[in-house]
Amino acid sequence: MKIAILGCGEVGHCYAQAWMAAGHVVTAVCELRQDEDMRARVGSYGATLHATPGPWLADADLVVSAVFGHAALGVAELALPHMRADAGYADFTTASAGDMRAAAAVAARHGIAFTDVAIMGAIVLLGARTPLLCAGTGADAVARFAVASGAPARAIPGEAGDAVRLKLLRSIMTKGMESLTVECLVAAESMGLRDALYEVLSDIDRTPLTAFMDSFLRSHVLHAQRRLAEVREARDQLTEAGLQPLVLNGVESLFARTSQGIEAARAAHGGKPLEVPDTVPARLAWLTTLARQETPASA
Repeated sequence: MKIAILGCGEVGHCYAQAWMAAGHVVTAVCELRQDEDMRARVGSYGATLHATPGPWLADADLVVSAVFGHAALGVAELALPHMRADAGYADFTTASAGDMRAAAAVAARHGIAFTDVAIMGAIVLLGARTPLLCAGTGADAVARFAVASGAPARAIPGEAGDAVRLKLLRSIMTKGMESLTVECLVAAESMGLRDALYEVLSDIDRTPLTAFMDSFLRSHVLHAQRRLAEVREARDQLTEAGLQPLVLNGVESLFARTSQGIEAARAAHGGKPLEVPDTVPARLAWLTTLARQETPASA
């Protein structure tokens, strides 16, 4: 397969090497950088270097965008008119879901299959073996191509933009866990309790993550008020240790919102306890009403 790459930074270079190792040909690269290092990089592929998209894209069977997310839509608008209708366009950027859908619409007008490709991890760790999630009209073909080239990939139902939306939802969890880890371990280390903390957290290892998340969600509706007091105690402990509770401040705000929602629901029902069925969908639905409003919702 002949591949053209738009943007040859870390992502573009990583996949260019993997695809060539799998027997494909990188015919051309479009890159704003035109310095000696970039010319040498592209030359090592046996490819030509271009500064802007142009008619040369018609030679490619697959055009891969690996530019910065904010530039992805503009680059797609410039590139797609030059492509063959039987070629595919795969956007590996971190563009917004809205920009992905807009780029897919441009591709559709030109009769070109478009794929939103979300890189589900850090390529600095796994390189081209980082899992990929594909959505859009070309998702199945791009997923098969990626798998054949040695990358774990799968296509999901839905439209372009859905893959990047899932990636960003995953980021809420992973970046939130990262922030909590930093805040918690800094505190534990400053108190000389890091090893002991690992021991008391060991029970978490015995539960699958999704089951753990569901149990948090279901119990949150019942115990948010009691847990809010515990969060405040934990925050005060950090403050007393001379540390900034940046993450815990946000945690406190969320627990406070749920607690206020519980109180509002009780008040609306004559002081009766909050009654929300003990299922993930039911409790998610109730919590969503709180997340969408500035004032707590009644059950």
